[in-house]
Amino acid sequence: MSVRLQRARPWLGTLVEMRVDAADTACARAAIEAAFAEVEAAHRRMSFHEPDSDLSRLHAALPGTAVDIDPRTLDVLRCALELAERSDGHFDPSIAGELVAQGFLPAPRSPFVPDRGANWRDVELIEAGRVRLHRPLWLDLGGIAKGYAVDRAIEQLLAHGADIALVNAGGDLRAAGAFEEIVHLRGADNSAVSGAVAIRDAALATSIGAATRRRSGNAWIGTHFDARDRRAVGLSAAASVIAPTCMLADALTKVVFAAPAALTRRVLDHYRAQAVVDEAGTARHYSNAA
Repeated sequence: MSVRLQRARPWLGTLVEMRVDAADTACARAAIEAAFAEVEAAHRRMSFHEPDSDLSRLHAALPGTAVDIDPRTLDVLRCALELAERSDGHFDPSIAGELVAQGFLPAPRSPFVPDRGANWRDVELIEAGRVRLHRPLWLDLGGIAKGYAVDRAIEQLLAHGADIALVNAGGDLRAAGAFEEIVHLRGADNSAVSGAVAIRDAALATSIGAATRRRSGNAWIGTHFDARDRRAVGLSAAASVIAPTCMLADALTKVVFAAPAALTRRVLDHYRAQAVVDEAGTARHYSNAA
């Protein structure tokens, strides 16, 4: 008979919750400790705020300088750049300068002002775990790094003997093992439930525009942008994506908000993902064509 253990700790700007079923209490505790250690490592390496994070060192480096980064950060950047290419630049991790300008992020410790013409193409991944920025820009890996941390936590839980594992980090959720987790989806107004889905050996991420939007003069602004024209998107919508990994699920919610429907469908199909968008009480579904 297995033992169930649940723990929660504040990381990644939210509360990270873990649930495991394992052979005994010692095994469950060891698995959770290893998983939280991995979450902490991801947080410290990819934080926009920590002064010694990989992002902070990149933002402080002279453009053209190769900077050594942690393999975890390299994994996330590689995924982010691939998504930027596949989405034709509608998703772009170099949008942080806009988030700072709008007051959603504090300015990093950087001697440079972002070049408004810079984008994901100015980020070069080079050999031996190094990154070079060709023009001044600021990277925000926030949501995608949170999803990655959830994935790494799941890997640690399973590697340390968990039979069933669930990790939830503020809307980024992944389940592993022979069970189904029923997840209730929030609608565009962030209060009513718009439906429910069953997750089995998969990840789900939800982004809600109303949760972060605010007035700026006569207009609404928010944390989701179409990076190609820096236009706020998803202000009155909620996007939920089911994907094989939490990193992909989180990043794809931004693609769903920003990219045209036909392109969104192609990107989702490539990653074997599906999505539902709730806007003004109307649901739009993207099912996996595969």
